Amino acid sequence: MSRIGRKPINIPAGVEVKVDGGVIEVKGPKGTLDYKFNPAMKVEVNGAEINVTRPNDAKQNRSLHGLTRTLIANMVTGVTEGYKKELEVNGVGYRVEKKGKQCIMNLGYSHKVIVEDTDDITIEVPSPNKITIVGIDKQKVGQFAAEVREKRPPEPYKGKGIKYVDEHIRRKEGKAGKGK
Repeated sequence: MSRIGRKPINIPAGVEVKVDGGVIEVKGPKGTLDYKFNPAMKVEVNGAEINVTRPNDAKQNRSLHGLTRTLIANMVTGVTEGYKKELEVNGVGYRVEKKGKQCIMNLGYSHKVIVEDTDDITIEVPSPNKITIVGIDKQKVGQFAAEVREKRPPEPYKGKGIKYVDEHIRRKEGKAGKGK
């Protein structure tokens, strides 16, 4: 049995969960998320918890069991607490500012790089070299953060670029010069 799949998901106060056919909808103080799960999985709401069960031990069902449970748990966490990814901008002259819904980045290019907030994701700029991406959908927040990081990925020689706060950049030594 899947250890993760067997664990029940607690529903906190203020969160509404509806299972209709193959779709689960989670409503909370921060918003609403829905997920169309595989029809082989069985999702039940029992009081203040959600249980995910599988019909048999086929490889496909074992794979989907833990995945379905984790995705639903992420939805419950998202509508109550939300998710955020923090990015750091390193480099001389590299800076970030927020104007309205636009995040304007100076990243050493001849032009400014502009990224806009979407309906479900907001960008916060607490300081000129920090970017915080906030949203309720874990997958969308992670994907958006990866797209922002892609604008100028960190390079290994000087460490310039956009990196996650908890990311470690493996540094390389430059040219050794003339050896003879």
